[in-house]
Amino acid sequence: MSESTNPTFDFVSKTDKPALIAFTTPDWLESAKTALLELGYKVHTAATHSDFLIRFSSTQYQVVVVEELFGANTREENLTLKSLETMPSSQRRHATIMLVGESFQTFVPMEAFIHSVHAVINSSELFLLKQLVEKAVSDNENFLRSFRDVQTRLFSGSR
Repeated sequence: MSESTNPTFDFVSKTDKPALIAFTTPDWLESAKTALLELGYKVHTAATHSDFLIRFSSTQYQVVVVEELFGANTREENLTLKSLETMPSSQRRHATIMLVGESFQTFVPMEAFIHSVHAVINSSELFLLKQLVEKAVSDNENFLRSFRDVQTRLFSGSR
């Protein structure tokens, strides 16, 4: 359970649970990092939008948590969020993606759908992040279980 800032030298093993966080607000970053570490995730932090894209494309993260104003003054300027919103689902299906900000009500499905994430979380509820991550991951796994079972059978040649 370590935090890493250099993806070049950070080995992710099969038993690791990698998580990626992208926050500009230092207090929120620490809250997210602490919650994910307590849940047993190996936490990587993205410092910039390009850092996020490099990390996200090179590692199959189980959990991704992004601040709505990461590297931006407005949500519309958040290049990381824009990239996630336009990315094909096949490129992001491996991760449970959560968006944190002041303008959301926690776990409103339509708001999450609009932003192509699995859950939105109001920043005032970061103290509950451990439980919220567990719920979002569980909901996502349950939702995709049938899809993943069929995909596994197709790729293994069994029906």
